[in-house]
Amino acid sequence: MPESTETPAAAPSLATRAAAPATLPEPDPAATGLSWRPLTRDDVPVLAALVARIEAADAQPFRTSEVEVGEWFDGEWKDPARDSRVGLDADGVPRAWITLDAPPGDVRVIRVWEAGGVDPAWRGRGVGRALLAWATARARQKLAESGKDAPGRIAAFLEDHRADALALHARAGFAPVRYYTDMRRDLSRPLPEPRPLDGVRIVPWSAELDDAVRLAHNEAFADHWGSEPRSPEHWQHGRAMFAPQWSHVALDEATGEVAGYTMSGRYEHDWEIAGFTSGYTELLGVRRAWRGRGLAPALLTAAMASFRADGMQYAELDVDTENPSGAHGLYASLGYEVTHGAVMYTIEV
Repeated sequence: MPESTETPAAAPSLATRAAAPATLPEPDPAATGLSWRPLTRDDVPVLAALVARIEAADAQPFRTSEVEVGEWFDGEWKDPARDSRVGLDADGVPRAWITLDAPPGDVRVIRVWEAGGVDPAWRGRGVGRALLAWATARARQKLAESGKDAPGRIAAFLEDHRADALALHARAGFAPVRYYTDMRRDLSRPLPEPRPLDGVRIVPWSAELDDAVRLAHNEAFADHWGSEPRSPEHWQHGRAMFAPQWSHVALDEATGEVAGYTMSGRYEHDWEIAGFTSGYTELLGVRRAWRGRGLAPALLTAAMASFRADGMQYAELDVDTENPSGAHGLYASLGYEVTHGAVMYTIEV
């Protein structure tokens, strides 16, 4: 049979797959009982108060501080005027909100993250449904506008006990794709004794090492599902709770290269809710060439020792249950126990 001379049809572009609507389904004031506009940085105090009401009503195991809410507006790549909405009652009190964020460094999968909430007193009126419809349509526009041609993803992290939020997203076409667990370790118990590190030393995090740690992170997580490279600006974003005194870097003694790292956060505003003090390991990574030498347990033990030296009662972290490096098993072997979980819901484009 002669070979075909036809050129294979090109795969649809991300912009085509996104099926971005020309106009957005703005929430209807008559149907929702709320007036709508974009969020601004001036809204931070009242938005933080709304978020606190929602988290308390939903029995969330954490609280989002006003400083953290303020960080939602940081980043040159963000456009709150186009990518957020807040619903105000007749007295001008915020009752519902939603934001979208598209990290600038994404190359393998182009992501748009959605986050929002509805005041408990305003639930059951279709407000969440209207907000999510607007956000999903706007997220499709953002994917089409990205100028990148790769798989696209509209995503939200949802606590696994929030049956109402899970059902809302399922009805909007989202599906669960990944599961995460939060874990903690009692620091009153003896810390593990890591084996000696051959040719590697662990030093405190420093600003001079920070960008090398960023590049090491991008390499270490290149084979992890859902991870994308961090740009310098994105790497610096969201550091209000960063605890440099609890963060560490593993350096190769021969080359000075960053072999691994752990970066931690101090969330004091969560301690009253939790009933204990803690340090939180935000990131832990080891570059491929240095794996198998015990760096991960050594770095985690260094973090735990730092927490305990400052009087913390527990060490905390979260983990992807399907992490390819076996992180869940590592943490369990070091004494961490599961406390609660979260689910990533997505629309794959």
